[in-house]
Amino acid sequence: MAELRAVRVVVVDDDPLVRAGLRMILGGAQDIDVVGEACDGHEAIQVVERESPQVVLMDIRMPRLDGLAAARRLRDLGTTARIIILTTFDTDETVVTALRHGVAGFLLKDTAPADIVVAVRRVALGEPMLSPSVTTQLIAAVTRSDDSRQRTARALLNRLTDRERVVAVAVSEGMTNTEIAHALNLGVATVKTHVGTVFAKLEVTNRVQVARYVHDAGPG
Repeated sequence: MAELRAVRVVVVDDDPLVRAGLRMILGGAQDIDVVGEACDGHEAIQVVERESPQVVLMDIRMPRLDGLAAARRLRDLGTTARIIILTTFDTDETVVTALRHGVAGFLLKDTAPADIVVAVRRVALGEPMLSPSVTTQLIAAVTRSDDSRQRTARALLNRLTDRERVVAVAVSEGMTNTEIAHALNLGVATVKTHVGTVFAKLEVTNRVQVARYVHDAGPG
């Protein structure tokens, strides 16, 4: 049996003590390999292009180029690395901007070490990861969305069948394909097909964007 490859991670933070702490936390997991570090967004882009990690764990507030700008540039460059923003700040605007840049995870720096490890694993598998307080901020932000954003989201969701809409809502609640399959009494392969169809109809590329449209649409 082939040995499973470790998740390749790059850590980005302007504080060397924070980087050392994250390296220690992640280094304790046998299935995670920290392959590089960077002290700002510019250096992060270089390291990511050189090391081709699966996950980038990145601070927002850094000199020269901050985490959000770096995330946007990495997306523009077509990187396949999935980005987790790790920060002490979780304002509405920061959360929404990060999600619009395709960020796959958003965790506060006081997140428990074990939860950071779980976040890296989940994001590497294509699942979103948001701290509870960040989810609250996201919901608060979209509650204040203007009518045009709500209309757009509802028009997109109207493309879905009833079953696809149920799957989209489950995705927005952070459920994995396996959890959705169990809840709906479906096969995992069937759920994967539904999720793929939801992505195509909503014209999105990740589960966090699905969650944003579901929350933008609101109840009803």
